[in-house]
Amino acid sequence: MGLGSPVVRIDPSPGGAQGHQPVRPETAPGEAKGADTTPVRIETRRLTALFGRNIAVREVSLFFPINTVTAIIGPSGCGKSTLLRCLNRMHELSDGGWVTGSVLLDGEDIYGGGLDPVAVRRRIGMVFQRPTPFPTMSIYDNVAAGLRISAGRRAAVDETVERALRQAALWDEVKDRLHTSALALSGGQQQRLCIARAVAPQPEVLLLDEPTASLDPAGTQRIEELCHELKTRFTIVIVTHNMQQAARVSDYTAFLYLGELIEIDRTTQLFTKPAKEQTEAYLTGRFG
Repeated sequence: MGLGSPVVRIDPSPGGAQGHQPVRPETAPGEAKGADTTPVRIETRRLTALFGRNIAVREVSLFFPINTVTAIIGPSGCGKSTLLRCLNRMHELSDGGWVTGSVLLDGEDIYGGGLDPVAVRRRIGMVFQRPTPFPTMSIYDNVAAGLRISAGRRAAVDETVERALRQAALWDEVKDRLHTSALALSGGQQQRLCIARAVAPQPEVLLLDEPTASLDPAGTQRIEELCHELKTRFTIVIVTHNMQQAARVSDYTAFLYLGELIEIDRTTQLFTKPAKEQTEAYLTGRFG
C-alpha cells in the first residue's frame, strides 16, 4: 500500500517563517524552527493541470495531513474540482487532460511509471457533486461494485458492504431492502450510498466534490456530520462553494484563485486572520 507517511512541519508561531502556513512539501522537514511534526497522507509538488495547452491549475504545492479534512474554496472556475480530480488521476480522463508535477500518496508518486490508475482510484476514492448510484443495480450491488470479488468470498463481501454502509451512516435505513433499487432512495441517501461505495475498498483518501450541492438542508447537515466521523478513518479533501460549510467541517482550508494556490492554513486561522489580502477580500465578499 505504498511507503510510510512522510513527515512535514507546521509553524505554530505568529512570527514563524511560514506565517502560520503549513510548510510546503518541497521545504525540508526541520527547516522551520519550533515546528510540530504532522504526518501527511497525500501531497502535491508543483502540480499543474492542463486541458490541451490551457492551464487550469498552476504549480500547486500543498499537503493533506492524515485523518484531517481539508476544504478547497474559491470562486467558480478557479480550478478547485480540477485540482481534486488530479489527486486520483481522474483529470487524465478528461478530454485533453494532462498534468505536470507530482502527487504523492504515502510518499509514492501516483503518476509514476508502472502504477495502475484504477488501483490508484481504489486508494483515493471520490464522490461527485450529484449522487451517482448505478441505476440498474441494487443498494447492495452499488456498494460492492468497486470490490475485487472472488469465488467463495460472498460472506466477506457481505461484511464489507455492511461495514461501508455503517461508515456512511446508512445501514439502519437500508438493511431491510439491500436488494432493492438504489434509485428508490432519497437524494441524501443516494449521496451517502455513493460515499459507502467509495469507502468500501478501504481507501486511504476520500475526495468529495461539492457533495451537498444538490441536497436539502437536512441532507447537507448529515453529510457534514459524516465528514467528522469519517476523518477518523480517512484523510478527506472536500471542494465547496459554501464558506460556512468549509468553516464547519474542515481542519485546513486552501484558497484557490485563477488556478493558483493563494493561501492554505488551519481553518480557524484562515477565516479569522488570513495572511493574504486576496483571501480576505474573497472571504468578505468583495469578489467571487
